[in-house]
Amino acid sequence: MRFDILTIFPAIFDSYFGESIINRAREKKIIRINVHDLRRWAGDKHKTVDDTPYGGGAGMVFKIEPIFKALKALKDAKKKTRIILFSAKGKIFTQKDTRRLAKYDRLIMICGRYEGVDERVAGHLADEEISIGEYVLTGGEIPAMAVVDSISRLVPGVLGNSQSLNEESFGNCDLKTGNSDMEYPHYTKPEIFKKWKVPPVLLSGHHKKIEKWRKKAAKRK
Repeated sequence: MRFDILTIFPAIFDSYFGESIINRAREKKIIRINVHDLRRWAGDKHKTVDDTPYGGGAGMVFKIEPIFKALKALKDAKKKTRIILFSAKGKIFTQKDTRRLAKYDRLIMICGRYEGVDERVAGHLADEEISIGEYVLTGGEIPAMAVVDSISRLVPGVLGNSQSLNEESFGNCDLKTGNSDMEYPHYTKPEIFKKWKVPPVLLSGHHKKIEKWRKKAAKRK
């Protein structure tokens, strides 16, 4: 699985993708994450990628030309590719989308900033617009991290224990309906802390009873 991220702040991704499970998956070449500075495809000596909006208004808008050039340079006709634009008005990202997008060979992600991106990018270049919630962020970098993390976990070999995918929240997500159960509650040592006790069934060693309790507790959450 390959991810290509277009941004004007590439250093933002260094720390997050350089740690933990995602970093190990990169080192093993199970996934590839390439972060590209959009300014590479700017057409002037000042590396300008934004301009004032037609019709007036506050802020700056990302120009279509650098994004068009970047996509042209990055696209590979031989690979099953999806182009994603992160936008506050995009479709809310869910686990159903995670499973759908994990079937692609490659995802190219466009991280907007400022007042947004020229609407022609959404209309003619991107395959879909995605939002991670009904709130506004300063840019698309955090959504890109969330989407890469969520999808990477579904790539075989990324997680040490593949059983985790089936047991966690949304792990049994139905691709048609999007319905799923939450993950069951977890407890660890000590058995008692400030009079707060671990449910006795989890200490019983009776696997069928434990499984029944977990299924019931997951639905209750």
